[in-house]
Amino acid sequence: MDMAGFRRQMPVTRRWTYLDHAAVSPLPAPTRAAMDAMLADFSEQGDVGWSGWAERVEAVRRSAAALIGSTPEELAFVPNTTMGISFVAEGFPFRAGDNVVTLANEFPSNAYPWMHLADRGVETRRVPVDETGVDLGKVSELCDGRTRLIAVSWVGYATGFRIDLDRMAAFAHERGARLFVDAIQGLGLFPIDVSRTPIDYLAADGHKWMLGPEGAGLLYVRRERLDELRPLGLGWHSVVHSHDFSRIELNIRPDAARYEGGTWNMVGILGLGASLDLLASFGLSPDRSPLADTVLAWTDRASAWIGERGGVVLSDRRPAHRSGIVSFQWPGERPEAVRKMLLEAGVVSSCRGGRLRISPHAYCDDDDLARFAGALGNREGT
Repeated sequence: MDMAGFRRQMPVTRRWTYLDHAAVSPLPAPTRAAMDAMLADFSEQGDVGWSGWAERVEAVRRSAAALIGSTPEELAFVPNTTMGISFVAEGFPFRAGDNVVTLANEFPSNAYPWMHLADRGVETRRVPVDETGVDLGKVSELCDGRTRLIAVSWVGYATGFRIDLDRMAAFAHERGARLFVDAIQGLGLFPIDVSRTPIDYLAADGHKWMLGPEGAGLLYVRRERLDELRPLGLGWHSVVHSHDFSRIELNIRPDAARYEGGTWNMVGILGLGASLDLLASFGLSPDRSPLADTVLAWTDRASAWIGERGGVVLSDRRPAHRSGIVSFQWPGERPEAVRKMLLEAGVVSSCRGGRLRISPHAYCDDDDLARFAGALGNREGT
């Protein structure tokens, strides 16, 4: 795989060692070009070319479906992961006395929409999670006959723990529950095939590992679950006759696009499409990802280096659960101070949960690892 070619598509590398894709990704050059082209067209022609841009949006839908092994009819464009989660939380046919089981260390967006159901009599049960990762035994302890849905992140944003989605889907369905997956920290790096792994609902914004702009994300609803959810956010685009504005009939679309009630973030979606095409060109598909292999090798080496110099790697680096996120502590240093020092050395990282966090993508190379190690090495013994 031509990782040097991938790197040439990332202008951020001219200045930074960018190890913060679990926060916000820099845009690839083709993504910026796609967005610039659309902005120029709208600036110069207004809506004259609108139908052509709308056709390109549908092409992006097909690309996104190909990425996860779904059909285009099962995908909706959403502005962010939070909105996708809320469509499921508010649209699911909960009844008073039901419960949702999630993890105690979820990102707030995968907690608040479920907790907000309390006024409908729906309980949110949060499974304790420690450094060993997600224990299905503990999840099982909180499930009962009224557990309607299990909501988990594919990859934990703070720990980097990657869940076995096949096992989790089987676990949920054996208990008669649906499975919702917040996929934002895995999608774009790891392969996923929803035609094989029976996830019921999935949401992810594109601005992390998919290398897309903020404000353009995906909601997947398995075909047989579409009519299970009460559609929300309805507008002109939610009905079969979407372009016949004088025909007021609530004939809701049979596909997931029913959630796209109003005008798209078209420039963001087209930017996301360019990023997905770039990732696909480097081998990402529903059944394989050379990108993940590259990132895991990089993070394995970084983790070993950190441990050899007295740092403590807190992420689970076992093959089944490791990810592109490495969470660690550096001896005798406040995480915020180390992050600032790294930034001054040209290395972009994050702090989450009182820890340092690095998250490289596949275009990060040996020079980036050396720069990171050199910057940290300057703090040894301080």
